[in-house]
Amino acid sequence: MTQPVVGAQCDRLIHRGPDDAGYLIDGDFGFGMRRLSIIDVAGGHQPIDSADGRYAIVCNGEIVNHLELRRALDDYPFRSGSDVETLLAGYAAWGDDVWLQAEGMYAAAIWDRATRTLLLARDPLGIKPLFVSEQQGGIAFGSEIPALRAVPGFQFDVDEAGVDDFFRFGHVLSPRSIFRQVRSVPPGHLLRLGPVGEATETRFWSPRIAPLAGRSDGAWIEETRARVLETVDRHMIADVPIGAFLSGGVDSGAIAAAMTASAGRGVTVFTAGFPGSKIDETEAAREVAQHLGCNHVVLPIEPETAADILPAVQRAFDEPTAANSAVPLWYLSRTAAQHVKTVLCGEGGDEVFLGYNRQRWAERMRRAAPIVRGAGGLGFLDRLQFGSRKMNYLRDYAVRFRDGALLPGGCDRFFAAVTITPPAVQDRLYDHDFRERQHRVAHAECAALCASAPSEIDQFMLGDITVHMPSSLLQRLDRASMAHSLEARVPFLSHKFVDWALTMPASMKMRHGVGKYALRQAVRPWLPQRVRKGPKMGFQMPLADWFTGGFSNFALEAWTQSGASQAGFLDEREVERLFDEHRQGFANHGRLLYAIAMFGCWWNDQRATPGSPIRREIGVAAAA
Repeated sequence: MTQPVVGAQCDRLIHRGPDDAGYLIDGDFGFGMRRLSIIDVAGGHQPIDSADGRYAIVCNGEIVNHLELRRALDDYPFRSGSDVETLLAGYAAWGDDVWLQAEGMYAAAIWDRATRTLLLARDPLGIKPLFVSEQQGGIAFGSEIPALRAVPGFQFDVDEAGVDDFFRFGHVLSPRSIFRQVRSVPPGHLLRLGPVGEATETRFWSPRIAPLAGRSDGAWIEETRARVLETVDRHMIADVPIGAFLSGGVDSGAIAAAMTASAGRGVTVFTAGFPGSKIDETEAAREVAQHLGCNHVVLPIEPETAADILPAVQRAFDEPTAANSAVPLWYLSRTAAQHVKTVLCGEGGDEVFLGYNRQRWAERMRRAAPIVRGAGGLGFLDRLQFGSRKMNYLRDYAVRFRDGALLPGGCDRFFAAVTITPPAVQDRLYDHDFRERQHRVAHAECAALCASAPSEIDQFMLGDITVHMPSSLLQRLDRASMAHSLEARVPFLSHKFVDWALTMPASMKMRHGVGKYALRQAVRPWLPQRVRKGPKMGFQMPLADWFTGGFSNFALEAWTQSGASQAGFLDEREVERLFDEHRQGFANHGRLLYAIAMFGCWWNDQRATPGSPIRREIGVAAAA
């Protein structure tokens, strides 16, 4: 391994760390770091060596309880104030026990010079990304796939299972990637590779649902309030300016309120708005900001603006992504980075407190299942066609509700709920044999997930925590923020906070058809009533509306002009029919059409990459 190779890898990640660069080369091993300086700005240069010189570490992330850990390591001769040095000192003293003691987010690599062993560790919830590729008898790792593609001689071929993931879910399901030769280290896992033998992977944390009985509502609410204040206060550790994303909902409002309680009035918060849309939360966010005395920065986003920037947003991701909030998060991060270097976000609140609409609807589907079956499956819904766009959209919701009610359990309902391409549309778009192969893969994952959950709502919650969150929600947050050298922290996803939240009974989370009951009650003294009782929206785009206008033309062009339409994944004629059906109001295909456009943007970028397998595949398809 040579420094030019490691340097080339780090150069691909300069947006993640514009402040500093460092390298270590030790024979056939080498690693490097691009640093975004947040804690001990002057003294935290990486890689960092242990006091005895045996270990060296690079780490992307923040250990928010590192000062507490230092007190337990008071005999260690620290040479800096860096939280990464604290993590290494903990590993030298406690071994792998350090990973459960460290609180925060991290993708860490530790090189043991004595045993010539590499250890990779990823935080319990998967907040920070960590990709690996094992080829030519070696291993490469990095925070983003482009760093792996800088290694000479490595090959990267598109994985058809990853493509199917994308068109069904809008993202690739971890630990898969869009490339066959690349996978992610799963959340809460360690990967260890010695001088001989295969790499071994072990799990050090997993979510465990263990509801506690015998506590009053008031006790749970008081503890929720205290826990939120505690985790937010921990996550505010920084030697640089810090702000927050504010969507106008309970989760981000709770974060902003707790920050105000810790730091006082004047916290800077950032909101993305969609003028004229019914999902615009600008006014609700403004009310929260005024109530808390925050400095409020609002960024309006119009369809034309999003279309102009869509290729740049996709370029910030390693893989194709159709996350509904990717565009507003990218915009918001660019704006926030002009004011602060770190933001706190409300991600995770919906997962651990049952705040998603889909979780609430899953319960209703379960209860409605006997009625739907007794009515013969309500097959007539598929044949309904109205002259009204609104009525056709309502029919689509009714069909999805019916299909969900007929599924056997909570895990199946989870996968159906996060699917952007309904089975009937998949039948139209996919080659039959291809679809059947991928169908079996998804259900094998589903069965493994369900085995550890005691009830249907718990199965659904585990699906959100272990599948959707690391593969979609946290991926889009990390890439959108780090594209602008902005660190995004998620106080609700400290594993210690999650461990506690999973002891809360479901009745304290979902009550009378409303999610996040305990959290809503806990923030009553902090937030305006309108926000505490408002519906769940978050940073999402009004896709159904946008695809009826000029944005639709841009999206279709992004697909056809990229060459992706010739690659053999989707039927070209059916794609055009989907766009027509949506424009005419016959069906709501907004999320799928957005996915098709984003895949086109990604495919176009791959074609422009020298030596890309995409270029070769298109050449073969054209010759055929």
